[in-house]
Amino acid sequence: MARAMWNDVVIAETDRWELVEGNVYFPPGTVKREYLRPSAHTSVCPWKGIAHYYDVAVGGQVNPAAAWFYPDPKPAAAGIKDHVGFWKGIRVEK
Repeated sequence: MARAMWNDVVIAETDRWELVEGNVYFPPGTVKREYLRPSAHTSVCPWKGIAHYYDVAVGGQVNPAAAWFYPDPKPAAAGIKDHVGFWKGIRVEK
C-alpha cells in the first residue's frame, strides 16, 4: 500500500503504483482531487516529457506545485501517463 499525506490528511492511497526514479506515481483514480488545484508551473524531463503541476490544498493551507503529472509522456514513460507524484513536504509511504 502506498499513501501520500500532508497535514495529517491522506491525499492519495493505492495498492498499485509505478515507481520511477525513486518517486511513487499514483494512478489517477487513487488521488483525492478535492485536494488538488491546477498550477501554471511546468518542467521538462528529457526522457519523460513535460510535467504539469498541481498545488496541494489542505485545511486552508496551500503547498504550491507539490504534485505533478505527465499528461502526454514520451514513449519511454508511457506507464505513468496521468499518474500523480508528490514532493515538497508531502509524505509518501510505501
